[in-house]
Amino acid sequence: MNINATLIAQAIMFALFFWFCKSFVWTPIINALAARQKQIADGLAAAADGRNSLEVAAKQSAESLNQAKQKASEIIAQAEKRAGQIVEEAKGNAKIEGERILVGAKAEIEQEVNRAKESLRSQVSALAVAGAEKILRKEIDSKAHSEMLAKLVAEL
Repeated sequence: MNINATLIAQAIMFALFFWFCKSFVWTPIINALAARQKQIADGLAAAADGRNSLEVAAKQSAESLNQAKQKASEIIAQAEKRAGQIVEEAKGNAKIEGERILVGAKAEIEQEVNRAKESLRSQVSALAVAGAEKILRKEIDSKAHSEMLAKLVAEL
């Protein structure tokens, strides 16, 4: 065989092989690499967006937590203030009720004292009448003596 024909045949075969690889192997590999590169770039961009969103969400949650704590402390302060007011109102009401009960008890005691005085007066007058009756059995006008004793009882 002729070396020149062999070299030409090999050059033609190499050219066909190069064209085949370029058309059917190299282009799909390049397209696949480009798609993969785009997918990786999109993934990195999404990860960066995710980090940014996470930072924003963390800031918002911290702010919301601070607002909730502040609102809770305000509510607690209002509740403590209201509890103090209720206690003061209860103390005032209890004091008023105690004074009312004390006034009522004093009035009741005064009534009891007056009843006891009246009872004592009637008993003293009965004893005075009985004593006077024993002393003055000889006198006949008991009605006049009863009026005098009633005046005496009224003076006591």
